[in-house]
Amino acid sequence: MANFKCAVKGGCPTDYVAVTVSILSFILLLIWSIFPFIVHKVPRTKGSGFWIPVIQVVASFNLLLSIMMSHNFFKFEKSHWWQSCYLWAVWGEGPLGFGLLLSSRITQAFQLYFIFVKRRLPLIRSFLLIPLILLPWIIGAAVIHIKKPLSNRCHMSVQWTIPVVCLHALYVATLVGVTAAVHHIEFRFDELRDLWRGILVSSVSVAVWVTAYILNEIHDNISWLQVVSRFLLLVLASILVLAFFSISSSQPLLSQISLRRRESREFRTMGQALGIPDSGVLTQSEPISRVDPNEPLDKLLLNKKFRQSFMGFADSCLAGESVHFFDEVHELSKISEHDCVRRIYMARHIIEKYMVAGAAMEINISHRSKQEILSTSDLARADLFHNALNEIVHLMKTNLAKDYWSSMFFLKFQEECDMRCNGYELEQMTGWNYSPRLSSVHGTDDPFHHDHLLKNSECGNDTDS
Repeated sequence: MANFKCAVKGGCPTDYVAVTVSILSFILLLIWSIFPFIVHKVPRTKGSGFWIPVIQVVASFNLLLSIMMSHNFFKFEKSHWWQSCYLWAVWGEGPLGFGLLLSSRITQAFQLYFIFVKRRLPLIRSFLLIPLILLPWIIGAAVIHIKKPLSNRCHMSVQWTIPVVCLHALYVATLVGVTAAVHHIEFRFDELRDLWRGILVSSVSVAVWVTAYILNEIHDNISWLQVVSRFLLLVLASILVLAFFSISSSQPLLSQISLRRRESREFRTMGQALGIPDSGVLTQSEPISRVDPNEPLDKLLLNKKFRQSFMGFADSCLAGESVHFFDEVHELSKISEHDCVRRIYMARHIIEKYMVAGAAMEINISHRSKQEILSTSDLARADLFHNALNEIVHLMKTNLAKDYWSSMFFLKFQEECDMRCNGYELEQMTGWNYSPRLSSVHGTDDPFHHDHLLKNSECGNDTDS
């Protein structure tokens, strides 16, 4: 009799074991999602790249908590209004839990379809698309809430269960359809694998839910079966929310920095992750001749060593986004026009990093140039950033170039060039290399990182302008 009360009212030892497993899985999910931001100091992006993974975490929490509350995992001495089956079994497990998880994954799949198949940015913003996809689930939950078909144990009759299962299957089928539309794309990261994994996870979760319903509804007089079925339901749900979580579709570069990839420190830039030659590194094969300040700035910036020096100066003046933009567009130009997938990856990265309103490195260009990029019908075209680049070069000439020629950054750069030239000549004469200054680079983007302490004395003219 005691066991029967435990099965009906909750509080069995296995219930608390399952709750512990779910809490640990959710903590692991949180660590997994925030690991790159805390350990690798990755800046938070704006838009769907940040919010969709956050929505997945929130939906996972709602799903796990709703299963605990609606299946009597806890033993309460008194009943309260917030223990309502319709709050947890209908809204929590439905549109705010499993429905929100599937809607976020479908949104990611739609984004991949528009970006890589249609080669343009999605026509509908994600903050509008997710509610639209979730709308049928909200309507279904509202109908159930009005009709109130649930028993006191949060069970539904067969005539209500079949439509609910069909609604789950409809969303899984939609995800399958969108995934099939992009399966031919040769993704560079884990997008396609994560989409198929999401389909498998959602299908298994529906099957588990239906099985648990059958066991609880048909055999509700067998107490041990009640306890075992809800234990398995929560434990499997805890595993499934971990397997369902994905950030590769929203932030492909960030997906390389996770608990599962110890080699992720190699990929500091999108160019490195895409395998662009000499991306983000200084090589001994770079030109070693001195530069002429009278030459056009855009021509001088093609010299990587000069570009890194100029970037260090701009960063010290808190105006480095223009040079970083030039650098990444230059990296994009190295990708063959026939390699559309890699060009789209790089173009999307540049748009999200420099073009999106409120981005941490948003550049100052005209509205016309920005809209030309955001509304393009081909993200892979060669001249996508041509007008924006011209505006940025003009801006750098006006605001940064004059101060740079009189800065310590330029003097250090000239000194490095002189020493390397002398070292190169000595090496030609003696066979030994006497140029140690650039044999080791201490910063990924700034060879003069140790000179940043001079930044306050280098930008006085720039701030006055």
